[in-house]
Amino acid sequence: MKTHLRRGGLLAAVVACVALVGAGTAAAAPGDGSAFGLSVDVKLLGADAVKAGPFAAASTKGPTQNTFAGVNLPGVLTSGVINTEAKRDDNSGQVDAKASTADVGLPLLKAALGNVGAKAIEATCVATQKGVTGSSTLAGANLGSLGSVPVTPAANTKLEVKLPVIGNVATVILNEQINNTKDGSLTVNALHVKLLGGGLAGAIGSGDVIISSATCGPAGLPVPLASGAGMWIGFGLLGAIAVPVGIRVTRNRRSSASAAA
Repeated sequence: MKTHLRRGGLLAAVVACVALVGAGTAAAAPGDGSAFGLSVDVKLLGADAVKAGPFAAASTKGPTQNTFAGVNLPGVLTSGVINTEAKRDDNSGQVDAKASTADVGLPLLKAALGNVGAKAIEATCVATQKGVTGSSTLAGANLGSLGSVPVTPAANTKLEVKLPVIGNVATVILNEQINNTKDGSLTVNALHVKLLGGGLAGAIGSGDVIISSATCGPAGLPVPLASGAGMWIGFGLLGAIAVPVGIRVTRNRRSSASAAA
Protein backbone atom coordinates (compact mmCIF):
# COMPACT_ATOMS: atom_id res chain seq x y z
CA MET A 1 0.00 0.00 0.00
CA LYS A 2 2.78 2.40 0.84
CA THR A 3 4.41 1.60 -2.47
CA HIS A 4 1.22 2.49 -4.31
CA LEU A 5 0.92 5.75 -2.45
CA ARG A 6 4.51 6.72 -3.16
CA ARG A 7 4.12 5.91 -6.84
CA GLY A 8 0.88 7.86 -6.95
CA GLY A 9 2.54 10.88 -5.33
CA LEU A 10 5.51 10.67 -7.68
CA LEU A 11 3.24 10.43 -10.70
CA ALA A 12 1.28 13.48 -9.57
CA ALA A 13 4.53 15.45 -9.16
CA VAL A 14 5.72 14.45 -12.63
CA VAL A 15 2.34 15.38 -14.13
CA ALA A 16 2.54 18.76 -12.38
CA CYS A 17 5.98 19.45 -13.82
CA VAL A 18 4.93 18.43 -17.31
CA ALA A 19 1.77 20.56 -17.10
CA LEU A 20 3.70 23.62 -16.00
CA VAL A 21 6.36 23.20 -18.67
CA GLY A 22 3.69 22.72 -21.30
CA ALA A 23 1.82 25.78 -20.05
CA GLY A 24 4.96 27.90 -20.23
CA THR A 25 5.46 26.90 -23.85
CA ALA A 26 1.82 27.63 -24.74
CA ALA A 27 2.01 31.13 -23.20
CA ALA A 28 4.09 32.48 -26.07
CA ALA A 29 5.44 36.02 -26.04
CA PRO A 30 2.82 38.70 -26.78
CA GLY A 31 2.76 40.34 -30.22
CA ASP A 32 5.46 42.74 -31.26
CA GLY A 33 5.26 46.46 -31.89
CA SER A 34 7.61 49.04 -33.40
CA ALA A 35 7.82 52.70 -34.33
CA PHE A 36 10.12 55.23 -35.99
CA GLY A 37 10.05 58.94 -36.67
CA LEU A 38 11.44 59.43 -40.16
CA SER A 39 12.61 57.38 -43.12
CA VAL A 40 13.89 58.90 -46.37
CA ASP A 41 14.88 57.16 -49.59
CA VAL A 42 14.71 59.56 -52.56
CA LYS A 43 16.53 60.61 -55.71
CA LEU A 44 15.77 64.22 -56.52
CA LEU A 45 16.27 65.59 -60.01
CA GLY A 46 19.85 66.80 -60.47
CA ALA A 47 20.93 65.76 -56.96
CA ASP A 48 22.54 62.79 -55.27
CA ALA A 49 20.36 60.07 -53.82
CA VAL A 50 19.40 60.58 -50.18
CA LYS A 51 18.80 57.57 -47.98
CA ALA A 52 18.48 58.11 -44.24
CA GLY A 53 16.73 56.54 -41.28
CA PRO A 54 14.74 55.14 -39.78
CA PHE A 55 15.34 57.76 -37.07
CA ALA A 56 14.53 57.11 -33.39
CA ALA A 57 13.48 53.49 -33.95
CA ALA A 58 11.78 51.79 -30.99
CA SER A 59 10.53 48.24 -30.53
CA THR A 60 8.91 45.98 -27.93
CA LYS A 61 12.17 44.02 -28.13
CA GLY A 62 14.08 47.15 -27.11
CA PRO A 63 14.73 49.96 -26.87
CA THR A 64 11.08 50.49 -26.01
CA GLN A 65 11.50 54.28 -26.12
CA ASN A 66 13.67 56.50 -28.28
CA THR A 67 14.32 60.17 -28.96
CA PHE A 68 16.17 62.03 -31.70
CA ALA A 69 17.02 65.72 -31.49
CA GLY A 70 16.12 66.59 -35.08
CA VAL A 71 16.84 65.94 -38.76
CA ASN A 72 18.15 68.27 -41.46
CA LEU A 73 18.37 66.87 -44.99
CA PRO A 74 18.89 69.92 -47.25
CA GLY A 75 16.39 70.17 -50.06
CA VAL A 76 14.44 67.18 -48.74
CA LEU A 77 13.24 67.39 -45.15
CA THR A 78 13.74 69.08 -41.80
CA SER A 79 12.31 68.22 -38.40
CA GLY A 80 12.46 68.97 -34.72
CA VAL A 81 12.44 66.44 -31.90
CA ILE A 82 11.28 62.88 -32.60
CA ASN A 83 9.80 60.69 -29.85
CA THR A 84 8.84 57.04 -30.24
CA GLU A 85 7.54 54.27 -28.02
CA ALA A 86 6.58 50.61 -28.38
CA LYS A 87 5.35 48.54 -25.45
CA ARG A 88 3.33 45.45 -24.59
CA ASP A 89 1.38 44.31 -21.55
CA ASP A 90 2.33 40.72 -20.73
CA ASN A 91 -0.86 40.21 -18.71
CA SER A 92 -3.39 41.30 -21.36
CA GLY A 93 -1.25 40.79 -24.47
CA GLN A 94 -1.97 44.38 -25.57
CA VAL A 95 0.55 46.10 -27.84
CA ASP A 96 0.91 49.91 -28.17
CA ALA A 97 3.20 51.87 -30.49
CA LYS A 98 3.53 55.58 -31.14
CA ALA A 99 5.76 57.93 -33.13
CA SER A 100 5.67 61.73 -32.96
CA THR A 101 7.72 64.15 -35.08
CA ALA A 102 7.73 67.89 -34.37
CA ASP A 103 8.25 70.94 -36.63
CA VAL A 104 8.29 69.14 -39.96
CA GLY A 105 9.28 70.86 -43.21
CA LEU A 106 9.25 69.32 -46.69
CA PRO A 107 11.34 71.45 -49.06
CA LEU A 108 11.28 68.59 -51.60
CA LEU A 109 7.69 69.62 -52.42
CA LYS A 110 8.32 73.37 -52.49
CA ALA A 111 8.63 73.57 -56.29
CA ALA A 112 5.19 72.01 -56.70
CA LEU A 113 3.28 73.24 -53.65
CA GLY A 114 5.20 76.02 -51.94
CA ASN A 115 5.92 75.80 -48.22
CA VAL A 116 4.82 72.47 -46.75
CA GLY A 117 5.03 71.54 -43.09
CA ALA A 118 3.37 70.72 -39.78
CA LYS A 119 3.81 71.52 -36.11
CA ALA A 120 3.54 67.87 -35.13
CA ILE A 121 2.84 64.61 -36.96
CA GLU A 122 1.94 61.52 -34.93
CA ALA A 123 1.02 57.91 -35.68
CA THR A 124 -0.39 55.48 -33.12
CA CYS A 125 -1.62 51.90 -33.10
CA VAL A 126 -3.12 49.56 -30.50
CA ALA A 127 -3.52 45.78 -30.64
CA THR A 128 -5.93 44.06 -28.24
CA GLN A 129 -7.71 40.71 -28.20
CA LYS A 130 -10.50 42.40 -30.21
CA GLY A 131 -8.19 43.45 -33.05
CA VAL A 132 -5.72 46.11 -34.19
CA THR A 133 -6.55 49.78 -34.75
CA GLY A 134 -4.56 52.86 -35.67
CA SER A 135 -4.83 56.60 -36.21
CA SER A 136 -2.82 59.66 -37.18
CA THR A 137 -2.74 63.26 -36.00
CA LEU A 138 -1.36 66.18 -38.02
CA ALA A 139 -1.32 69.33 -35.89
CA GLY A 140 -0.89 72.65 -37.67
CA ALA A 141 -0.31 70.96 -41.01
CA ASN A 142 -0.26 72.91 -44.28
CA LEU A 143 0.37 71.46 -47.72
CA GLY A 144 1.00 74.73 -49.52
CA SER A 145 -1.29 75.15 -52.55
CA LEU A 146 -3.20 72.04 -51.47
CA GLY A 147 -4.25 73.91 -48.36
CA SER A 148 -4.62 72.80 -44.77
CA VAL A 149 -5.49 69.23 -43.87
CA PRO A 150 -7.70 67.74 -41.13
CA VAL A 151 -6.06 67.19 -37.76
CA THR A 152 -7.25 63.58 -37.85
CA PRO A 153 -7.51 62.61 -41.53
CA ALA A 154 -9.43 59.55 -42.67
CA ALA A 155 -7.44 56.40 -43.28
CA ASN A 156 -5.53 56.34 -46.57
CA THR A 157 -6.38 59.89 -47.64
CA LYS A 158 -4.56 60.48 -50.95
CA LEU A 159 -3.67 63.86 -52.41
CA GLU A 160 -2.16 64.28 -55.86
CA VAL A 161 0.72 66.71 -56.34
CA LYS A 162 0.68 68.23 -59.83
CA LEU A 163 2.83 70.54 -61.92
CA PRO A 164 1.47 72.58 -64.83
CA VAL A 165 1.69 70.74 -68.18
CA ILE A 166 3.53 67.82 -66.54
CA GLY A 167 0.68 66.59 -64.34
CA ASN A 168 1.07 64.30 -61.32
CA VAL A 169 4.58 64.19 -59.88
CA ALA A 170 3.89 62.86 -56.39
CA THR A 171 1.23 61.44 -54.08
CA VAL A 172 0.82 62.46 -50.45
CA ILE A 173 -0.89 59.82 -48.31
CA LEU A 174 -2.27 60.91 -44.95
CA ASN A 175 -2.95 58.37 -42.20
CA GLU A 176 -1.77 55.52 -44.41
CA GLN A 177 -2.88 52.19 -42.92
CA ILE A 178 -1.41 48.96 -44.22
CA ASN A 179 -2.79 45.59 -43.14
CA ASN A 180 0.07 43.10 -43.15
CA THR A 181 -1.76 39.88 -43.98
CA LYS A 182 1.23 37.62 -43.33
CA ASP A 183 1.36 38.31 -39.60
CA GLY A 184 -1.89 40.15 -38.92
CA SER A 185 -0.17 43.38 -37.89
CA LEU A 186 -1.12 46.94 -38.86
CA THR A 187 1.30 49.65 -39.99
CA VAL A 188 0.24 53.30 -39.68
CA ASN A 189 2.25 55.96 -41.54
CA ALA A 190 1.00 59.40 -40.53
CA LEU A 191 2.38 60.99 -43.70
CA HIS A 192 3.85 59.24 -46.73
CA VAL A 193 5.18 61.15 -49.72
CA LYS A 194 5.67 59.07 -52.88
CA LEU A 195 7.64 60.75 -55.65
CA LEU A 196 6.47 59.11 -58.85
CA GLY A 197 9.62 59.45 -60.97
CA GLY A 198 9.89 58.29 -64.57
CA GLY A 199 9.07 60.39 -67.65
CA LEU A 200 7.77 63.89 -67.07
CA ALA A 201 6.76 62.90 -63.55
CA GLY A 202 10.46 62.80 -62.74
CA ALA A 203 10.45 66.59 -62.69
CA ILE A 204 10.83 66.32 -58.91
CA GLY A 205 12.39 62.90 -58.49
CA SER A 206 11.57 59.41 -57.25
CA GLY A 207 11.39 57.63 -53.92
CA ASP A 208 9.60 57.74 -50.57
CA VAL A 209 9.51 59.85 -47.44
CA ILE A 210 7.67 58.46 -44.40
CA ILE A 211 6.99 60.64 -41.38
CA SER A 212 5.93 59.01 -38.09
CA SER A 213 5.27 55.30 -38.43
CA ALA A 214 3.87 52.77 -35.93
CA THR A 215 3.29 49.02 -36.32
CA CYS A 216 1.27 46.83 -33.93
CA GLY A 217 0.15 43.33 -33.39
CA PRO A 218 -1.55 41.16 -33.44
CA ALA A 219 -1.97 41.08 -29.67
CA GLY A 220 -0.22 38.34 -27.74
CA LEU A 221 -1.76 35.70 -25.51
CA PRO A 222 -3.49 37.17 -22.42
CA VAL A 223 -2.43 36.35 -18.83
CA PRO A 224 0.60 34.04 -18.70
CA LEU A 225 -0.25 30.72 -16.99
CA ALA A 226 2.37 31.15 -14.27
CA SER A 227 0.67 34.17 -12.70
CA GLY A 228 -2.67 35.75 -11.89
CA ALA A 229 -5.78 34.12 -13.28
CA GLY A 230 -3.61 31.88 -15.43
CA MET A 231 -2.15 30.32 -12.28
CA TRP A 232 -5.64 29.24 -11.15
CA ILE A 233 -6.30 27.79 -14.58
CA GLY A 234 -3.10 25.81 -14.18
CA PHE A 235 -4.10 24.57 -10.73
CA GLY A 236 -7.48 23.52 -12.11
CA LEU A 237 -5.74 21.54 -14.82
CA LEU A 238 -3.49 19.84 -12.29
CA GLY A 239 -6.47 19.01 -10.11
CA ALA A 240 -8.28 17.43 -13.05
CA ILE A 241 -5.24 15.28 -13.81
CA ALA A 242 -4.51 14.41 -10.17
CA VAL A 243 -8.05 13.17 -9.39
CA PRO A 244 -7.71 9.92 -11.40
CA VAL A 245 -4.40 9.27 -9.63
CA GLY A 246 -6.11 9.62 -6.23
CA ILE A 247 -8.95 7.33 -7.32
CA ARG A 248 -6.51 4.68 -8.41
CA VAL A 249 -4.67 4.82 -5.08
CA THR A 250 -7.96 4.51 -3.18
CA ARG A 251 -8.98 1.52 -5.22
CA ASN A 252 -5.62 -0.10 -4.51
CA ARG A 253 -6.21 0.43 -0.79
CA ARG A 254 -9.58 -1.28 -0.97
CA SER A 255 -8.15 -4.20 -2.95
CA SER A 256 -5.43 -4.67 -0.35
CA ALA A 257 -7.96 -4.57 2.49
CA SER A 258 -10.13 -7.22 0.75
CA ALA A 259 -7.15 -9.51 0.26
CA ALA A 260 -6.19 -9.20 3.94
CA ALA A 261 -9.69 -10.14 5.01
